[in-house]
Amino acid sequence: MATLRFGQHLVKASAVFLQTELSFALVNRKPVVPGHVLVCPLRPVERFRDLRPDEVSDLFSTTQRIASLVEEHFNASSLTIAIQDGPEAGQTVKHVHVHVLPRKDGDFQRNDSVYDELQKHDREEEDGPSRWRSEEDMAAEASALRKHLETKRTNQ
Repeated sequence: MATLRFGQHLVKASAVFLQTELSFALVNRKPVVPGHVLVCPLRPVERFRDLRPDEVSDLFSTTQRIASLVEEHFNASSLTIAIQDGPEAGQTVKHVHVHVLPRKDGDFQRNDSVYDELQKHDREEEDGPSRWRSEEDMAAEASALRKHLETKRTNQ
């Protein structure tokens, strides 16, 4: 698996835990909750409306698969699945991506605070390498998720 592009960022293969024909899933360098991952189309497209129908289909079927995986892997009881489509919606990376966040009872005092955290989690003034997880931590989480996917595939 080669290095992939995520908007203005290069993503190391070690952070990617699934790649399909048209999409990929990666661990988040600055997760809002443990297990917060991203699902992106391989083609760098800025806005959701600009995806081709086959890309939309693959993106959402991949998101559904990843959502089930992270909910199970992180022992969550629910999920928040979100797309921030455009700068006024909080999109900071100019590449369509779906946030998948495993949720647990009481993880936020106010349930909708998750959206406040998503809104600010990648702001440039608050987003620098000192606030990111280490490449080793990200690689370890991606590896664990790849193994979980493989186990699920084997048991089906």
